[in-house]
Amino acid sequence: MTETENDVTKYDTTCATFYIDKLPDSISLAYFPDNIQQWIELHGFDFYTICSSSSEILYVSPSVEKILNYTSVDLIGERIVNYLSPIDRQSFIRDFNPCSTETQQFVTNVRNLYGKYIWIDSSIASIYITDTEEMVYISLAKDITDKREAEEMLIRSEKMSVAGQLAAGVAHEIRNPLTSLKGFIQILQAGIERKEEYYQIMLDEIEKIDTISSELLFISKPMTDKKKLEPMSPMVNEVVTLLKTQAKRKQIVINVQIRANVFVHCDRTQIKQVFINLIKNAIEAMDGDGTITVKVSADEKICIIEFIDQGSGIPKHLLHKLKEPFFTTKKDGTGLGLMISNKIIENHQGSMEIRSIKGEGSTFCIRLPLTKES
Repeated sequence: MTETENDVTKYDTTCATFYIDKLPDSISLAYFPDNIQQWIELHGFDFYTICSSSSEILYVSPSVEKILNYTSVDLIGERIVNYLSPIDRQSFIRDFNPCSTETQQFVTNVRNLYGKYIWIDSSIASIYITDTEEMVYISLAKDITDKREAEEMLIRSEKMSVAGQLAAGVAHEIRNPLTSLKGFIQILQAGIERKEEYYQIMLDEIEKIDTISSELLFISKPMTDKKKLEPMSPMVNEVVTLLKTQAKRKQIVINVQIRANVFVHCDRTQIKQVFINLIKNAIEAMDGDGTITVKVSADEKICIIEFIDQGSGIPKHLLHKLKEPFFTTKKDGTGLGLMISNKIIENHQGSMEIRSIKGEGSTFCIRLPLTKES
């Protein structure tokens, strides 16, 4: 939308660069032209800020006191990035594009007056001031702390549910090497020769137990929100290792195809939980023997992870409901797994697409953005 278009029905919410003659000495919403006010109304906010290109706060609405306990006077002249958590500060500096002409969305932890971090959802647009030929940035901020805490409780609940469901399979997988170890110890006690050969086999069995138990402990860890660059290939392979036993019991083979070993900026625990949910669903969707294929590929901007099963497929009229809470096609399903998985992917600025052909199987396709470093 250009500065000459004032009809809100024509408004394009992705366009977010505006032009004004100059920035007034006393800033208020009433001063801004119609197109900026329409953008503000469409996005909604708890408070708003105007910052310079160096992140100095030029103005903040008085309503900030209700959210962060600071007064406007406390914040004007400060650098806004100094109030972000250390991890979010690094992410914001890396991902914010000062030249973007579109609305930029960020979810960050912002420190309040008492040192507590508040979850804030910000929509940022740029304003070009023609008389000084400089850019300032307007940010509409919403407090989403209650929403994020509710989401995290759901994710924790689903994590523990998945861990419990996997426990039986893991117990079976651990019991097999334990049985082997017991037999080898009895052989060694009998005083046989070539003990070194048996020692190596026993060490391999112990390594197998360690790997499986480590994976189960990993998914039982408390929720985190610590994103960093993670290699995709090990995450996929570790999840497949954990679920191989469950697949084997149904004569299902999990085939992994890593076409690009890329690094993604993500929370390892959360992304692995998504992979566990999708592979576990694929196993449950298949009645007998067959193959589940996990493909990892990438282009310049996107990492693509596909989970392809040979199950009975999902009716077309139900596909759009699969991400809804409490909707399930399984007899004992909670209806939360896919909803939570989709929310995790959205929180990573990604997307999840579901394709299915009745009688042939389903494909769950995850797309995650690649950062400059990856």
